[in-house]
Amino acid sequence: MRNVSIIGYGCTKFGEHWNKSFRQLIAEAGIEAILSAGIEGKDIEALYGGSMASGRFIGQEHIGALIADQLGLNPIPATRVENACASGGTALRSGYMAIKSGEYDMVAVGGVEKMTDVGVEQAAIALGGAGDQETELFHGASFPALYALMARAHMDKYGTTEEQLAAVSVKNHHNATLNPKAQFQREITIETVMNSGYIATPLKLLDCSPITDGAAAVILCESEKAKKLCEQPIEIIASEQTSDTLSLAARESLTETKAAKIAANRAFERAKLKPKDIDFAEVHDCFSIAEILAIEAIGFCEQGQGGKFTEQGNTALDGQIPVNVSGGLKAKGHPVGATGIAQAVEACLQLQGKAEKRQVKDAKIGLAHNVGGSGATCTLHMFKALEGKN
Repeated sequence: MRNVSIIGYGCTKFGEHWNKSFRQLIAEAGIEAILSAGIEGKDIEALYGGSMASGRFIGQEHIGALIADQLGLNPIPATRVENACASGGTALRSGYMAIKSGEYDMVAVGGVEKMTDVGVEQAAIALGGAGDQETELFHGASFPALYALMARAHMDKYGTTEEQLAAVSVKNHHNATLNPKAQFQREITIETVMNSGYIATPLKLLDCSPITDGAAAVILCESEKAKKLCEQPIEIIASEQTSDTLSLAARESLTETKAAKIAANRAFERAKLKPKDIDFAEVHDCFSIAEILAIEAIGFCEQGQGGKFTEQGNTALDGQIPVNVSGGLKAKGHPVGATGIAQAVEACLQLQGKAEKRQVKDAKIGLAHNVGGSGATCTLHMFKALEGKN
């Protein structure tokens, strides 16, 4: 089995793109990735594109073919990957496995979503399909409601407070002020979050990630070849994907995300690393409680201590383990199909020392955690920089 590296990457600004179409967004990110890699389209042998709900959002299916067409990559095989909000992370793993198996030497992987062309109610219905439609959405349980159940259970069992949830949002908004491609580039305070109004108790408006348009792309290459093409390839040293029950009602626990915990344990074993070896992490903070559940599942802190761990500043940019230095889904934005790829782009920037004002000091190992639905799917990737051509 061969090793796999990222040799190029691109990402649009995340936000409300009224003057750009779905296809324009993916073309922008894809072309940037190809130019970044210093290759030509003919070098790419296959394409995997993550998109969760393009049919609901813009009435367009058959996304694989659309992406290949827009990037001038025909006639290579192009495949759309859908795994709810983990569509991007799953697309990344699909490309990784295609190269690792020896089928291809170089593939393009992208993620895209155009979410703002429909109203909030329609968007909520589209996103609700990431949960159990029959037992949850049909009965009125939106995604804020599902994560609110997990937050309430965590608060009841471990004493986590609403202020500790708010600390996640405050931190990530601060980080987003340092990221020119983030949707929300403004500071907020604990008081601002606490006064932002409940969406589903105990989650408030500023505990929730936004509706976002955006795209991201990476070029993957077999690592030995990557070293000859790229000055500093970013090797994927672990890639895992796990599943849990679709509905919360069937879960063993509401206070931990089992799929993420298993994925993290497997990834650490594969990479021969421990949580203390990770220099920064991009985790799936679709709601503030999701980041707390993520850092506990990965092992950055003890089960039940994520709120206190965050409140104490351990996940800040200059903390013990910087988490969501990009601004995360909460402030960078969450175009659901693109999120997992955007996390990989941030990992590349950090490991190549190109993250500017949000650069993590001496970053050597990065981690990306991407979740589908309320935790039914988890992809987890680890990255490190290699020495390439002089």
